[in-house]
Amino acid sequence: MQFEKVQSFVIGKLAKEIPKSLAYHDVHHTKVVIHNTRLIAEIEGITGEELTILLTAALFHDTGFLESYQEHEKFSCDFARKTLPAFQYDHTQIEWICRLIMTTKIPQSAEDVLGRILCDADLLYLGTDHYFKNAKLLYKELRNRVIIKSYDEWIQYQVDFMDKHEYYTNMAKGVYTHKKNQNLYLLKTRAHDEKKRKVVAFDLGFIQDLIFITLGVLTAAFALKGFLVPNNFFDGGVTGISLLIHEIYHINLALVILVANLPFIILSMYGINYSFAIKTLVCIILLGLCLHYLPYPIITSDKLLVSIFGGFFLGLGIGLTMRAGCAVDGIEVLALYALRRSSFTISEIILALNIIIFSIAAFQFGIQTALYSMLTYFTASKTVDYVVEGIEAYTGVTIISSNSEIIKYRLVNELGRGITVYKGERGFLPGKFEVHDNCDIIFTVITRLELRKLRDLVAEIDPKAFVFASTIKEASGGIIKRRHLH
Repeated sequence: MQFEKVQSFVIGKLAKEIPKSLAYHDVHHTKVVIHNTRLIAEIEGITGEELTILLTAALFHDTGFLESYQEHEKFSCDFARKTLPAFQYDHTQIEWICRLIMTTKIPQSAEDVLGRILCDADLLYLGTDHYFKNAKLLYKELRNRVIIKSYDEWIQYQVDFMDKHEYYTNMAKGVYTHKKNQNLYLLKTRAHDEKKRKVVAFDLGFIQDLIFITLGVLTAAFALKGFLVPNNFFDGGVTGISLLIHEIYHINLALVILVANLPFIILSMYGINYSFAIKTLVCIILLGLCLHYLPYPIITSDKLLVSIFGGFFLGLGIGLTMRAGCAVDGIEVLALYALRRSSFTISEIILALNIIIFSIAAFQFGIQTALYSMLTYFTASKTVDYVVEGIEAYTGVTIISSNSEIIKYRLVNELGRGITVYKGERGFLPGKFEVHDNCDIIFTVITRLELRKLRDLVAEIDPKAFVFASTIKEASGGIIKRRHLH
């Protein structure tokens, strides 16, 4: 058996070909496991052929990552069977090595002393001062592979794993168990602190949403009773339909708004999510109560002021409720529902519905009122865009990074986005114009509300990545998600 030669071959191959997304299971990890194996084997008195077999198993135990992340132990055995005959390993020795490799599969299952040594060598870091450094690398790797989706999920995973883990060999038990227990205690402390932080964050988020909903509802009600209703003005969407019904049939506006929005609230439970639907229901009920019980003053009868400032305050109220994850107008829910069953864009659907509303208003109350109402709607929609930080239908994002492979993987598998990759060159900096290299330029289309999440994801992988976004008014085809309302 030519261990030194096969070690040189395998280490070289791992150094060149192991995927960059493997932050923990890289060539350094293999070298550490070989070192640990020698250390434990010497104390356990393993020598001769057994030591060579053991070291070869340590060398090959993670080579399967060259082929696949899942079931990598099986692929490690396949690689060993293909490679080792050329280095004077016979069939019996190779199968012995493969059995040892399979003992490292989590949960570990060592059946003999060599298996116990290899298993302990693989996880010896759990009981060392390097535990948290290695754990950070493993967390990054699992996040890159979208196996772990959050930091608190990772901490709980580690706590559960270390609680169940026990070393096999006397050497590992005697030297590393105490430090492993210390690391576990610190990990549990972090888990406890993380839970407390999440509770505080939830409380702050709830309070913030409550403030936005309250201010939004009060502002929208002020716009309706202080500007629009006294002057027979209208808006678009469900609010416009409610105002029309109120003016034509003289039904209580609070009741009309509640009843008119109920179908869209029910629709949003299936088209968006349950939380959005409940928040919106609460929002609409609060709006109805404000309209019915609060004595808002009539601000002005000047038609231009009513159009502009009535629209402004209505848009401000709608925008604030949208920032809280709900809405006081269900027309976009209807537009999203219709979008799935037609080839029209959301903007076209909303435009068609509003044309109907303003046409009825023109027929019933005159062209002038309809035109001023259209100005009200325009002002309100622009105010909503401003309050919610410029929500557009879609935003195009371009990313240039040296870690493009990991970014591409996580964009597709974590954000569920389709991507387009351009081949380009990066560099050409002032004073270093001659320094440049090839790179992948990643382009994807997201909703505006997802931009922060995407920036955080890219910053986590490569803080120096160049990211810029541009507005896309309409998009169709490909893998693009609908605009988020929450």
